[in-house]
Amino acid sequence: MSAALSPLTGWTREHWAALADRLLLAVRPHASPHRARVAPPGPAGGYGADVDGLEGFARTFLAAGFRLAGEDGRDPLDLAGWYAGGLAAGTDPGSSERWPRPEEHAQAKVEAASIALVLDLTRPWLWDLLDDGVRERVVDYLSAVVGDDTYPRCNWVWFRIVVETFLRSVGGPWRAGDVEADLAAHDSFHRGDGWFADGDERAFDHYGGWALHLYPVLWARMRGAADLVDRSALDTARLDRYLTDYAHLVGGDGGPLVQGRSLAYRFAAAAPFWAGALAGVPSTGPGLLRRAASGIVAHFADRGAPDDRGLLTLGWHGEWPRLAQSYSGPSSPYWAAKGLLGLALPADHPVWTAVEEPLPVERADRTWVAAPPGWLVSATRADGLVRVVNHGTDHEVEGSSAGDSPLYARLGYSTATAPLLSERAWTSPLDQSVVLLDDTGVATHRAGMRTLFTRQVGDAAYGASVARAHRVVPEPGQRDHGSGRRGAAHDVALVTTASVVRGGWEVRCARVDPLPGTPIVATALRIGGWPLAGDPTTTTGPRRAGARAGDLCSVLVAHRGLDRVGVHTEHDASPLGQRSATPWAAGDVVAGRWAVAVIGLHAHRPHAHRPPAREPHGDAPDVALDRGTGRVVVRWPDGTTTAVDLPHDD
Repeated sequence: MSAALSPLTGWTREHWAALADRLLLAVRPHASPHRARVAPPGPAGGYGADVDGLEGFARTFLAAGFRLAGEDGRDPLDLAGWYAGGLAAGTDPGSSERWPRPEEHAQAKVEAASIALVLDLTRPWLWDLLDDGVRERVVDYLSAVVGDDTYPRCNWVWFRIVVETFLRSVGGPWRAGDVEADLAAHDSFHRGDGWFADGDERAFDHYGGWALHLYPVLWARMRGAADLVDRSALDTARLDRYLTDYAHLVGGDGGPLVQGRSLAYRFAAAAPFWAGALAGVPSTGPGLLRRAASGIVAHFADRGAPDDRGLLTLGWHGEWPRLAQSYSGPSSPYWAAKGLLGLALPADHPVWTAVEEPLPVERADRTWVAAPPGWLVSATRADGLVRVVNHGTDHEVEGSSAGDSPLYARLGYSTATAPLLSERAWTSPLDQSVVLLDDTGVATHRAGMRTLFTRQVGDAAYGASVARAHRVVPEPGQRDHGSGRRGAAHDVALVTTASVVRGGWEVRCARVDPLPGTPIVATALRIGGWPLAGDPTTTTGPRRAGARAGDLCSVLVAHRGLDRVGVHTEHDASPLGQRSATPWAAGDVVAGRWAVAVIGLHAHRPHAHRPPAREPHGDAPDVALDRGTGRVVVRWPDGTTTAVDLPHDD
């Protein structure tokens, strides 16, 4: 593949193959003698060393399978032989390396799906060459999932579909009712415009792409899947629509949104683009699909993932164990292998022969609305940043009284910042929040909020939500699966938040109203801005606070109802750097009065493949609020004006 086909990233198919081979070879010294278990260095995960070893086998097996399929069985690294030994030992009940079975540990149900997928994908070079005894043991191992109704209602439904489809193709047990029920559950997660929630909650995250869109595409190509039900047209149409949005969420430097759980899977975020190439989506061309995928994997490869040993650690760029959820172990990051799916496509596939096309953020500024997750999205070409202002996602159901998850319930996420993840951040939100403070300075939570609306207003976006702001005393000993902490909750007041977004700026308006029969007990209303990490410098002035880290700048300007500003700093609260700084503004609580802040995130980030841009930000927008009508008029730095009516009492 010629480098001329990759003028934007420089990544050719040879770069991708080299990365996959490096990852696969780097884990071999950490395998058990018969290769059934692969466990890179690090403390045992939340499910124990046995599960860690199975995860390491199954997840690296994905990468090996993609390499074998894309090379039509050519196998200079003896991937088939290496993993065949692991299959034999892992399914042998008498082996010291045997895997935990699906009926013994739920995580085995996840890993079983990867094993089944690859056995189907590489059938001529692996499954067909296994001896009868090993094949029988594999079928026996996978058969434990049949009729098992304990799978969670989330992306896990695909693990049973995939395993039973493979079992059916090799004469093993399966149940049509299992597949029908799981497909129905999957369809119930669709929220429109190709967007899936990961279950019944408002859990919009990367699982929508690297699971709920990826598995339907892979499953449709498994032997016998079309005989069960032919839904390729439906699933491809949904993926096609999703990718038209998803491509707009990749930053100019290839960074995906730092939002949602399981972020240690890193470049698995590239998987839906490869799924689009595999499915032949009509609306996103192969050059853009590869440019997006290559940009994402290069983003991590250029920043220390994999590390100098060739290993993927728990973290985002470098190792940062706090990013892990309770289910994460040293092998968990290898679900990143999903992002290598493109290697399953041969070198002459159009996704490899097309010339890279610029990402949407590289072509033009755009502010738009992703209605299903309740996101107002702003991308700016000058600095390559993509920002999300969130009025609909919290990993909860409406009315929940749980604490906020920093990974889901913050008001803002971007491709260049990360939500703070310290213990304080889980119990007392500050960054990207609108909260009420008690006399000890502890903040309320917004999980369970109700989306009022999200809409386009000219070239700006406007959205609002209302929350029963509540204090939470979390119960001790909770395991972190990404959701907020549970505990005794006490409602404080209604807090309505409205955002007008354009370019690098958000005008954020907040109003506090009493709940019926409940006095407001709070010492202040506080609004938090974008958190920066690294080695930030901070500034404060009259009604203005800011932080700068490298080329990033976070600004908060206090307007009506806010008379105090500051910058909150923490150590070891972000996967992006040891120190973090977050501007904030606060004011007295006055029921029924709108408070207003202007919040900005910008970068000075030149790119070699486009001409230098003008200064990416200037003065903050001017804001005028008519207290009588509740109408806000925003005059943006370029002179454009946006006028909106703030939400009325409801």
